[in-house]
This record gives sequence, C-alpha cells and structure tokens, in this order.
Amino acid sequence: MSIEYDLVIIGASQEGIFAALAAASFKARVALVEQPFKDCSDGLDAIFNRTLSHVTHLSKQLEIARQLGVYQPISHLEIQLSQSQVWEQEAKAILAEQNSLATLAALGIDVIRGSGEFCRLPRQAFIIENRKLRSRSYLLATGSHLVPKTIEGIERVGYLTPSDLCRKEVLESLARELAIIGSSPFAIQLAQNLRQTGRNIVLLIEDKQLLSTEDLEVAQLIQAHLEASGIEILVDSQVTQIQQIEKKKWLQAGNRAIETDEIILVGKQQPNIEGLNLEGVGVKISDRGIELNHKLQTTNPNIYACGYLLNHLARYEARIAVKNALFFPLFKVDPQTIPDVMFTNPPIARVGLTEAEAITKYGKDVWVIKQNFKGIAIAQLLGETTGFCKIIVRSNGEIMGAHIIGSQAEELIGTITWAIKNRIKLNAFTDNFLPFTFSEILLSCAFEWQNRRLKRNTRLKRLLDFLLSWLRSFLNKFIKFISNETIIYCFGGNGWFWYVNTSHPFKRLFYRTRRTSNC
Repeated sequence: MSIEYDLVIIGASQEGIFAALAAASFKARVALVEQPFKDCSDGLDAIFNRTLSHVTHLSKQLEIARQLGVYQPISHLEIQLSQSQVWEQEAKAILAEQNSLATLAALGIDVIRGSGEFCRLPRQAFIIENRKLRSRSYLLATGSHLVPKTIEGIERVGYLTPSDLCRKEVLESLARELAIIGSSPFAIQLAQNLRQTGRNIVLLIEDKQLLSTEDLEVAQLIQAHLEASGIEILVDSQVTQIQQIEKKKWLQAGNRAIETDEIILVGKQQPNIEGLNLEGVGVKISDRGIELNHKLQTTNPNIYACGYLLNHLARYEARIAVKNALFFPLFKVDPQTIPDVMFTNPPIARVGLTEAEAITKYGKDVWVIKQNFKGIAIAQLLGETTGFCKIIVRSNGEIMGAHIIGSQAEELIGTITWAIKNRIKLNAFTDNFLPFTFSEILLSCAFEWQNRRLKRNTRLKRLLDFLLSWLRSFLNKFIKFISNETIIYCFGGNGWFWYVNTSHPFKRLFYRTRRTSNC
C-alpha cells in the first residue's frame, strides 16, 4: 500500500496545530488526527493561571495608584474569580477560532476526527476507524495531564485539581482556607494568585527549598515575597496522610498537622499516550515518559514527539520535530537557548546555564554580573523596584546564562536569549537602549561588566591612562600655541575662521580651524 502523507500528526493540541501549520508552510501533505483524551488539559490550566496572574498584577497596580494620588471610590478591593474566568474564556475562544480545525482544513490539512492507534510492525501505519494512515513520519502531539500524587486518605476525603478551578461552580464556592500540595512552578503561581483573592494559603513542598532547580538568590527572594504576602510555606514537607474531622480536612506532614477547608493537589505532568499501542511500533516508555533524543526522535526513528512535558517548549519542539520529520534529522534541541518563565509577581525568567553549572564547566573564567531594579528610573517611577538581573558571562563577555526576577522579566529574557543564540557579547548591550524602559537593566549590566574588565585588565588600564594623558597634553600645547595668534577674518555660516600667527617671521602663514565662539 502506498504512502499517503509526508507527516501524520496525532493530537489536536496547541503544539499539534502549530506543527500542522508549520508543515503546511513547507507544502507538505499533512494529516492531523484529533485524538481527544479525557484528562487532557491542553494548556487550559496554564491559560487560566496566567489570567489569575494578570489579575494579581492589576491589583498591585491599584495599590501603587493610591500612592500616586489616584483614589478608588470603593472602600476595599474585591476580586471575583468567576468574572475573571469569563474574561479568560472569551480570550480563549477568540484564539481557538483563529486556529480551528475548519481553518486548518481550508489550508489543505487533512483533519481527521476520532481516536486511533498504531498497527504493529513491519507494516507501520496509524489506524483510525478502519482507515490506515501511512506516512513517511509521525508526530506525537497529544499533550499532557497532571497526575495527582497518591496519599493515604486523599480519595476518601476529596480534593481539587487545577482543572477543577476552571469550572465556574467550583470557583464560586471555593473555600477560604486552602492547602496546596505541589512543588512545581504552577503550584507556586496558583498559591500567590489565590492569596490575592483574600484566601489563607498553606503551600506544602516536598523539596528542601522552594524552586530547587532555580538560582538560589531568585528562590530566596520569591519565597520572601510570598511569605510577606501572607502565604505559609512549608518546605521538606511530605504529606503522608489526610483525614476528615467534622467539617475540616487534616493533613499529616512529618510531625505537623495542618487544618484546612479544602485541598488543591498539583501533580506532575504525564504525556497522554494511553491506547496508542506505542510498544507495538518499538517506542520505549520510561518512568519519565517517552524516550527521546536531541532530535526529538523516539526509539522508532520515524516517530517523533513534542511538547508533552513542558508547555512553554511545545512550539519550539514542534518546529524542530517538523523539520526533522519532513526532511533529514539534522536539527537538534538546544536547551541553552530555551528560556523558561514563571508568571509569579514579580515574574521570574531564566535561560542558559546557572551560576553553579557555569563554574563547573568553565571554572575561574566565569563572571557573575548582577544589577538591581531599584537603580532603574522606570522601576522607581512605577514602584516596581523588587528584583534583580543576574547575567553569567565569561571573561571575554560571552553570555552563558541569565536569571531575572522583576517586572518585565518575561520580555527581557528574550533579548538575552537572542544574544546567546547569536553569540553576541554583553558589551553589545551598551548601544541602542531606550531611556525610561526596563531594558536599562541590561545596559547597567553591560557597564558593570566593562568596569570590572577594566579593573582586572591592568594592561588595558595603563594603555587608556597613557592615551588620555597624551590627548590632554596635546590639547594644552595647542592652546598655548594659538594664544599669540590673531583672528583676521571670520566666515559666518560654515563655522570656520582663519587666523595668522603674529610671531611667525613671514607674518603670512595662515591656519584654518573650527570656530569655538562667536566672532
């Protein structure tokens, strides 16, 4: 049986739709199988959480407005989560309409509704409703879902998940006392957003520190910020048992018992791969999910996968996978040029190596440049001075990585990512930055690096001292030389004038120079 398609994409997730559009732009023949999953959030939880983050940011802006003399006619700030949900759903509907399945079909993409599975080798194909889809390559873009952790008594007592919060009836009846179990950035964002609505939050984290994979200074600052807002953070807290006593829920974490009204359990992300018969086509699956190489190939070289673990990487991975699947598998995922963003308040962004990783790799050839937002004019004017920018560079100015916590971090990290990818050194940031913008933090980092470089490079420092000293000496001699000269004629518009050296024996030697004052 002949091959029908260049690429068959399994899963109409956000990354699946993006991959279909990317493949169609190469004039490939593409099929997109909808492949719905019952537990697939498809990024909806993240979109809703981003909406809540925006609400949190707006509430902070209202507080700053009072200090600027802008007063509200209400006595206190009230946030209605159900109204925020309506806004989020309207925005989501508009975005979905732009990339609807009907729109994809109009672009020549063969959209196939329903679910299917791979048929076993050696005649590899994807079967859906007795139809065999044969292709040169296949792409798994089925999305992921959060898997709750197994805790004794959790099923009997009951709990909520982030997906439950997307339902209006749950939001309207959400309790005032909440315990959030989870160590992921998603759990931290959710805790901060719900705290802004006036709820009392206890955040239980299994790790020994908040955001254990982030820079230590960043983790310490965001933890201090969360605790200052009233969130109780319990690190190294393994919840072993949950019980219901009267109308309260009790959590046992070590030697502590925590009382709360409701529990929100934020699990770990797992790919939606049930029922695809991946084992039958030689795709290996481990505890971490599908085994992939840097080219996003599975253990079956004709089957690729993308976006099933981290939502913010989905489109980047989809682009790499599509190019490898359609042409030759030459393109690799470069983790050093992939930024990561947390929409907390203040937001957190990072890219490249951490300070510890850079020191391990380059040793003493690593410089850490750090500047605080409180030294930036626009940060002072807007009252958003919390945070800093830390850039890890080598002695020659090559950027190895960066960590930013503060306002507009999610935008600033894009500039640094572009610099890392194109091997642009830090001193290039000294040019073309607009004043009174948050990008001045990058300018400050570049100047700080130049100052440190000058202090450490004694040879360059002596050369600059000699050059500037010679220029001062030359100017002094020139001024002394023309002190006995008499101006004999002055041009008006072109800014030049002539003068004669009266001490010269011929009295007729003329010189031409710029006018320095009115004639």
